[in-house]
Amino acid sequence: MTRFNKKNDILSYNNCARSCYNYLALIGVLLCCGCPLTASIAVTENVDNQRYLQNGPIGSNNDRLHQMLKGVGAAEPNWPQRAKQEVTDVKTEMAKLNTTYVYQNAWPANNVKLGAVTAVSFDKAGNVVIFHRVDRIWSQTTFNNSNVYQERNMGPIRENTVLGLEPESGKVLYSWGKNFFYMPHGLSIDPEDNVWVTDVAMHQVFKFPPRGAGGKPLLTLGSAFHPGIRKKFCKPTAVAVLNNGDFFVADGYCNARIIKYSKQGEQILVWGQNSFAGFSYDVAPPNFFAIPHALTLVPELELLCAADRENGRVQCFYSNNGTFHSQYHNPLIGDRLFSMAYTPAAGGELVIVNGPTAELGVAPTDSNEVYGFVMSMRNKQLISKFGPNNLQFENPHDVAVTEDGNCIYVAELNPMRIHKFVHKSIAKPLSLSAVKIISSAQSEPAIATNTSETMNNIDQTQTAHHPSGKAIMVASMMLLFAGSTFALALIMARRRKRGCLPFGTHNRRHAWEKTEGFKLGGLLDRNGFEKLDQNASDEEQEHETTSLSQYA
Repeated sequence: MTRFNKKNDILSYNNCARSCYNYLALIGVLLCCGCPLTASIAVTENVDNQRYLQNGPIGSNNDRLHQMLKGVGAAEPNWPQRAKQEVTDVKTEMAKLNTTYVYQNAWPANNVKLGAVTAVSFDKAGNVVIFHRVDRIWSQTTFNNSNVYQERNMGPIRENTVLGLEPESGKVLYSWGKNFFYMPHGLSIDPEDNVWVTDVAMHQVFKFPPRGAGGKPLLTLGSAFHPGIRKKFCKPTAVAVLNNGDFFVADGYCNARIIKYSKQGEQILVWGQNSFAGFSYDVAPPNFFAIPHALTLVPELELLCAADRENGRVQCFYSNNGTFHSQYHNPLIGDRLFSMAYTPAAGGELVIVNGPTAELGVAPTDSNEVYGFVMSMRNKQLISKFGPNNLQFENPHDVAVTEDGNCIYVAELNPMRIHKFVHKSIAKPLSLSAVKIISSAQSEPAIATNTSETMNNIDQTQTAHHPSGKAIMVASMMLLFAGSTFALALIMARRRKRGCLPFGTHNRRHAWEKTEGFKLGGLLDRNGFEKLDQNASDEEQEHETTSLSQYA
């Protein structure tokens, strides 16, 4: 891999400003002159915007892009040659991966009503804390071409956006955050139990006291509803906090950089270059970001890792000075990687969620399956995969894992849900009803859905993620039938042993128990000898049924 010197690694403020805003101006020019761009530069989270212009001969959009970049004063990007991509049979390789986590189908409790879930973390007590948008939808009209929020007239979200869930049952323990946020995105909790959140509509970062006590932030960074660069953000995505109180902000959809602050909120350093343009390549250069979408810390190595979303990789940097350390990618993950979380279990692992392929205007060269992955940080190999009922996700957005690696939680935009997975070494056996529900779900044909967050408004009323009423009714009837059959078999077995068969059937064992003595005719019926081995299977049948009932 090409090594870059420090001078070229870190983008200065002025260059960052010119590159970002000149590119925005360029797209506006292209749209005005009728060039076939199909999406606005106001990038949404999961809208399939064209990440890269089509490659083509001289005179194509790509060539014009570079000429016009020069014309507006921006330096021509020095993109490396695209690496020759190895052909990977995704389905075959995915089938080889183990499944080490068991989906908890009945978690959380049925009364938990959610909007699009954007973030998940843990508080100091170990409760699962999620950030959701209630009734808000991020569409292509939510922001204009200058990334200014267009729906302020709706006011802040009127319901609680932060929920604390009991880890075992999923019961809501506490909630807060109403009448404050407009478009929630990232959430993390520091060692002192303070809650850090980002709002992409407000272009701000907030630090709240534990459990949002008082409803007012302790620290606010950025200018409300005003995107920018100097002392401002443009759709910030995530925060990570060190033990000493210093923290990092991923800034995010427009500026494509990471900023380190002191505990008091004073800027220490900044790094990152925007790769959300130019040629698509398999491995982007270090320090380039195409939306730094999530952050996680690796304390043992003193690293900060970022989910480089549209480059489909994790980049890790030394947390003290922002120097590049390593990157993690696998063809099975694909071109989009939405979030990752670190666990020291098994020598250090990254738990990753990817996203559906999204590259408008260009025929995808490969396809990926949307799952969660566990990757070893030691050898960068994928260890296992996981998904709801071993099926794919649709739009996963964030992931959190317990320190021991036993439990994983995944936040999903659409369907609006929070998932829980437990390592198979500690997972409890599934009940018979759960098995039937899973089997029913796997037998239903997969329905292709539009993975764009723009389409989330198709069903804003969807609030729970549990099996449908029809599935529950069918499973209940099957369980009732199985129970009735077992009870009937047990009754018949006992009556046979006592010598009185049901439904008026005559028991012929009484023929030789009469005082008159043994009579051969007693063993005969109208058709000859009776088969004496009919009752021999009762005990086996009862034993088999009892064994099955242990899982009911």
